[in-house]
Amino acid sequence: MGSQLGNAGLLLVNTLINIYLFLMMLRFLLQASRADYYNPLSQSVVKITQPVVGLFQGFLGPVMGRFDLATLAAALVLKAVAIVVILQVAGFGMPPIASIAIGAVAALANAILKIYFFALIVMIILSWVAPNASHPGALLVMQLVEPIMAPVRKVIPPLGMIDLSPIVVFIAISLIDGIVVGSLTRAAGVAGALVGL
Repeated sequence: MGSQLGNAGLLLVNTLINIYLFLMMLRFLLQASRADYYNPLSQSVVKITQPVVGLFQGFLGPVMGRFDLATLAAALVLKAVAIVVILQVAGFGMPPIASIAIGAVAALANAILKIYFFALIVMIILSWVAPNASHPGALLVMQLVEPIMAPVRKVIPPLGMIDLSPIVVFIAISLIDGIVVGSLTRAAGVAGALVGL
């Protein structure tokens, strides 16, 4: 009974860390897509993630260009430390450094793909129910997905009122998730069990 409670506790801790990682990757992607920094939702994401990211901004410096290296490094280190601690507490001992690194990279890739997956679903629903929505959340979703949708739209233009680009992006996300994240998760060994939400 005690070990089941312990395992449930570790599972909960891993889930909470993965949710926080999700928010950190959302911050990274919002910066990369040049989404509105002053949007209230952007500000909330920055405030929630700043305690961890701030530790890395000291030596990695402020954001330069589109890619926020401090957020990326903070997320990698957080997940790597979480993998080590959870596996130690669970009694698996210290996994190889390569497994920890691969597991952390897989977790970040998984979070990024999930963000795009959910953002695309929200974008599709919004395009049906409120195509000209001006809610801060709707604007942020559009700004987030536009950089990945625009190149696809150039190759596959809309057919009248029907835009096929989200379908292509969904297929790409599924393939990347299955092939890349799946391979990384398997390569990470026991650390791979802690990758996704």
